[in-house]
Amino acid sequence: MADTPVIEAMARTGTGKGAARSARREGLVPGVIYGGGEDPQTINIKHNVFLKALKAGKFMSTLVNLKVDGQDNRVICRAVQKDVVKDLPTHADFLRLSARSRINLYIPVDFINEEECPGLKKGGVLTVVRNEVELKVTAGDIPEQLVVDLTGLDVGDTINISNINLPKGTRPMITDRDFVIANISAPSSLKSADDEAADEAGEEGGEEAAAGGEGGEE
Repeated sequence: MADTPVIEAMARTGTGKGAARSARREGLVPGVIYGGGEDPQTINIKHNVFLKALKAGKFMSTLVNLKVDGQDNRVICRAVQKDVVKDLPTHADFLRLSARSRINLYIPVDFINEEECPGLKKGGVLTVVRNEVELKVTAGDIPEQLVVDLTGLDVGDTINISNINLPKGTRPMITDRDFVIANISAPSSLKSADDEAADEAGEEGGEEAAAGGEGGEE
């Protein structure tokens, strides 16, 4: 299971615009938790705590444990309202999830057994195209990471999403192609040698063509 970020929050007793304005004056971001078969709950989050989580990236697709006065809430953020001038958060909506809820999340990719990879032993380079993949997952069974086994891979080999064993009930959000996760590229020294050989072949071909043209004029 993936480690779930924790955000501390406080229950907000008041409702409406007045209570929200009061919370913002106190350095808090007002919000609401809804869904999951329970009544909506109004909350406040410290502004600096919420801003830090927001700036961490992909907040709208990250499962969060929103602790309201110590009580756990498995949620995902569905909307963030911002001040049009300062571009700072002024309100947040969170969807409460059950263990069976289906959501989209970005899952990191981990590469293992580099010492068993012939391509890397030859001096090849692991070129990572995607270090994380957006997946449709079940909230109660979120993988911590996707594992790519590099054992036996050689220079020129490519790892696609189809080469990764996804957990049951999980699928990539990109479904129209077998997209690339990474590949084993040739060493830069080998690339340089190939480029020089290609240049020499091109020069020789050009000289032969020129010689042929001179012969035709005689």
